[in-house]
Amino acid sequence: METAINTPVKLTASAIEEVKRLMNEPDFAAGQYLRVGVKGGGCSGMTYVLGFDIKEGDDEAYDIEGIPVIMKTAHGIYLMGIEVDFQSGLNARGFVFNNPNASSTCGCGTSFAV
Repeated sequence: METAINTPVKLTASAIEEVKRLMNEPDFAAGQYLRVGVKGGGCSGMTYVLGFDIKEGDDEAYDIEGIPVIMKTAHGIYLMGIEVDFQSGLNARGFVFNNPNASSTCGCGTSFAV
């Protein structure tokens, strides 16, 4: 019997499409994972990390619609339930984080406090 592991991070359809587009670029290094995380800094205390990286010993790995995703185990408390979206409109272009755990966010939406 297999155990289903719920991913702490959700990717919207537009985010999945954009990540897969990036992964299919000719210069994409095979074997990389999509890293979702946090780091100290920003006007609200913590900023989001999103990029391609290699898996390390303290990473948890997930598969979201065929995308290999990694996250530091310790970041789970900050990222549980977060949704990553990709917007390509005139007013905003790029990845957007919707974090239900944030007690406050900055005006630009790239940093938060818990």
